[in-house]
Amino acid sequence: MKASHKYDSFRYQVQPAIASKLEEFFLLGYGHVKEEQLWDFLTTKKWRKTTEDKRIAEIVDDILSVKVGDFFSFATIEAFKGAEFAFDDEDELRELLK
Repeated sequence: MKASHKYDSFRYQVQPAIASKLEEFFLLGYGHVKEEQLWDFLTTKKWRKTTEDKRIAEIVDDILSVKVGDFFSFATIEAFKGAEFAFDDEDELRELLK
């Protein structure tokens, strides 16, 4: 289970901004992105370094400024981190490397 993030207490308050960003993703053809995935991106990547005096307006701005490309780069890297690659069959490996 993931540890709590400092800005988790703002999650309910910034829900409209999150919904707006997810709607933007949907309109761009990325309707499969879930709220939890977006929040994970924000807490893991965007807000890796937290500050004591971060205002809610700044948090909303961070959410609304998420770029689709940045999100999917993060999601791809996370997927590769979690994937287990096993090339037990040398023929499979050769076929993949063609």
